[in-house]
This record gives sequence, C-alpha cells and structure tokens, in this order.
Amino acid sequence: MEPVKKKLEAFSLEAHDLYLNRSIPYLDGPPEPLQFYRDWVGPNQPCIIRKSFSHWPALSRWTPDYLREKIGSKVISVAVTPNGYADAVAGDRFVMPDEHQMSFSSVLDIIEGKVQDSGVFYVQKQCSNLLLELPELMDDMEPHIPWMSSALGKLPDAVNFWLGEESAVTSMHKDHYENLYCVVSGEKRFILLPPTDRPFIPYGVYQPAVYRRQDGGEFEIVDQTDSDKVPWIPLDPLDPDLERYPDYRQAHPLCCSVKAGEMLYLPSLWFHHVQQSHGCIAVNFWYDMEYDIKYNYFKLLESLCDVTATV
Repeated sequence: MEPVKKKLEAFSLEAHDLYLNRSIPYLDGPPEPLQFYRDWVGPNQPCIIRKSFSHWPALSRWTPDYLREKIGSKVISVAVTPNGYADAVAGDRFVMPDEHQMSFSSVLDIIEGKVQDSGVFYVQKQCSNLLLELPELMDDMEPHIPWMSSALGKLPDAVNFWLGEESAVTSMHKDHYENLYCVVSGEKRFILLPPTDRPFIPYGVYQPAVYRRQDGGEFEIVDQTDSDKVPWIPLDPLDPDLERYPDYRQAHPLCCSVKAGEMLYLPSLWFHHVQQSHGCIAVNFWYDMEYDIKYNYFKLLESLCDVTATV
C-alpha cells in the first residue's frame, strides 16, 4: 500500500499546483446560477461573495434589543462546554456539549455580560434549528438563496442559526453539504483544507461522550457506552502537534475572515475549523449533494486514504 499512499500524496500536491487557489477569492455580487456552478461548484473551490444578501432586513434589525423583543421568551437549545470546544477530541474521547434548554434572552444576557455563568455558550444545534426553533426570524431573510437553489436544482435541506461567545470554537471536520455561510453581524474566521489534503490530515477513532454540568458549575465527562466509536480529527490547526502528526506539514491550509454582509461558499467535503468574534450572528444553508458525482469522487479518495492508513 505504500505506493498508493505516495500516489495520493503526489495527487494532493498536483491539485494545489494545477487548480487550487492560494487564498480565498472574492466575488463582488450574486453570481449567475450556471456560471457559479461551472466556476465554483464543479471545481469544488470556495469563494467569498459580497452583497449577496444585502437586501435582508436582518442585517440592520438583528440587534440584541430587537431579538429580545422578537424572540426573547423563546426556549432554544444551547450547547455548553467548559472550554468552548463542542464535538471535539478531548484526550481519548470524542466529547459533545451539554445541551441546555434556555430562553433566548438568557443567552443574550450571558453574551452581553449581564449574567456570569460557568462554561461557554453557543447556539449551534443545526438540523435546521432556525426553521424549527426560531421561525419568527424568517421574515427578516430569505428561506433559501435563489441563485444557489437554481444552480443545484433543489432547495436547501437545512437552514441553521449561529450565535455564541468568542471562546466557542468549531473543531476541524468536514460535511457532505454544499454550504453557504452568511455572516449577519460580527466576523467568522475559517481555516480550510481541500479534500485532496486528506492524506495529510490525521484521524482517530474515539469513545463518544458528553459534557455534563454539575449544580456547582463544574463539568464532568460521561461516556455514551451504547454508541459506536466516532472517527474524528485530533489535530488542532491553531497549534498542530507536528511531532505527533508530521504529515500535516504537507497540508496547505487556507485562512479567511468572513465579515458581516459577506457569504462564504464552502464546498462539500472541505475540512474546516471555525472561530468567531464575540456575539457573532450567522445563518447558513446546507444543500445535500450526497449523490453528486463530485461527492462520490472525493469519497473514493477518502476511502483510499483510510485503507493506506490502516495497513
């Protein structure tokens, strides 16, 4: 299998030389659907799009005062962790957050510093939490991105709402969705790696567990013994352990900041790590393309990487 591994590594380097950008390009407005598919979706390349949702009332309306009045009493799901890392490797465990049910106003109180509480709070439930938990906000935005829906020939499978503290971090992972990530206020900071860098990205298999916050505010880790082990990336791209994971030296991470009013197109199966400014609000649209030719091509590449890593 060593020759296959070498070929995969060479393929990754060739991809960077042939067609991958060394920085994330910007588009100055909403693209034409067919052109966007040809230039970005097909080649599986990310870009940042300006002025694509500048007509949303949310950009000016979604202040703390407005949100308190509109949805302050709504009870929503909030992820709470001791260190800001939810769905991440901690030692020999893959640890998920403690899910709290609390009012939206209570979340704002913590983010604005009006209430002190232990842990780091992040509205990040996904699974279309905007439609299911906060439908009152849909009047302030579009339910989908028309040019993207036209390009892909379908509506989004999920629309998600994100709000959290600066300490809340999304660990390195990938999704099988075509993702449009719209920053409404604040700033999101992404570290991105293409699927072709998979030979250089370490994976492990971990016992799943969850954080549980005690009455005194301290956290414990509770194993989910009835669940299958979880494959996940143990490496932190902010401080990679290159002695333990030397292959990561050959990876080509791209860093970008997405500011209020900007949209990131994040193609399926791109690895990404996310940070944010304090109180940042974002909405993202997931388009499930699991049966797309592009998706299956990169899944085959990943399967080859997994095989070469285990022999």
